[in-house]
Amino acid sequence: MTDKIPFSDFKKIDLRIARVESVERIEGSDKLLKLAINAGGEARTLVAGIGASYEPESLIGRGIAVVMNLEPRVIFGVESNGMLLAADDGGPVLLGTDRSVPPGTIIR
Repeated sequence: MTDKIPFSDFKKIDLRIARVESVERIEGSDKLLKLAINAGGEARTLVAGIGASYEPESLIGRGIAVVMNLEPRVIFGVESNGMLLAADDGGPVLLGTDRSVPPGTIIR
């Protein structure tokens, strides 16, 4: 079990649904993908270690859950501006919605 945090800390996390617009593999890595996302009119680039489990083409148009307010991080020379959310079931399982919602929808 992990340490508990106050609800006020949780409220600081900006979670939203984003639509994957394009995906490409990052040269030199078997796992890393570069995703261009739309989070409600806000375009972002994410780097995610899901390339061993997902083909880039299968992600395009998909709605994913994203943490929007992480500090940018350069990974394999690409600046990542957020983090997609995935469950760990021996490999990543992307989190999304059970029906279509507009990009930028806030997750509460």
